[in-house]
Amino acid sequence: MKRLLALALTLLAGVAIGATAVQGLHAQAKPPTYVVVAIRKINDADSYKAILPKYPPLVAAAGGRYVARTTSDDKITALDGTPPQRFILLAFESAEKAQAWHNSAGIKELDAIRFKSTDSLSFIVEGMAE
Repeated sequence: MKRLLALALTLLAGVAIGATAVQGLHAQAKPPTYVVVAIRKINDADSYKAILPKYPPLVAAAGGRYVARTTSDDKITALDGTPPQRFILLAFESAEKAQAWHNSAGIKELDAIRFKSTDSLSFIVEGMAE
């Protein structure tokens, strides 16, 4: 009987320690960081289209990935207000990686063209831990 009680207590202690360790690992996990780009209006379609294929390799090289990206055929359904003509959502592991991507020479060059050819905005937002 004492052996069964000792085994049950050991098993219970193991489960409690395991649950605490898993909870600690979840608490340490950083939430993803997102870069949002909203193209409100395209002023120079040719210049804008010329830079589009140059972004994906720079996103991938910085460890980012596309979560959402509209094209000229996609429709954005407005819930409130006027939706942008195009919308891009990128995910990065951290705010530091997103900021490093944004500060890279390649992105600075492409963004300069984007600023001239569109009315757009971009920003970084930290996601929520799951």
